[in-house]
Amino acid sequence: MSRIEDALVAQGFELPPVAAPAGSYVPALRVGDQVFTSGQLPFVDGALPLTGAVGGPVSQAQAADLAGTAALNALAAVKDLIGDLDLIERIVKVTGFVNSTPDFTGQPGVLNGASELLGAVFGEAGRHVRSAVGVAALPLGSPVELELTVRLRTGA
Repeated sequence: MSRIEDALVAQGFELPPVAAPAGSYVPALRVGDQVFTSGQLPFVDGALPLTGAVGGPVSQAQAADLAGTAALNALAAVKDLIGDLDLIERIVKVTGFVNSTPDFTGQPGVLNGASELLGAVFGEAGRHVRSAVGVAALPLGSPVELELTVRLRTGA
């Protein structure tokens, strides 16, 4: 197991299998020294644990947990492409979409679920830039969707 996967386990997380694409795209793509993931939903064992809008049937705390799950799914997509998460030098950017009721404005707090997980696992290399965007709906009624951009170590 890699150092990063050991850190995940130490934080109480397990890297899931890569979710199969639901359309004509790939889960992750490498361009030079960067890997970009497609939008990742918070699937657990192939299903969404919750659906609906944050600020409605889904609380901000529940959505933050789901954002962490989506980050794990994004890391799984990266690992599937590059083979070893220890090749990641830095988490560059997290882009998160939050299925929100019209009056919900806590999207940054939702995305903290992903950011805190990445920081706990990668340390300083897990600190990243981020966008947290509220949207009217997401695929399959998911409360959150997350994209990840990582930079790989030189020579990886």
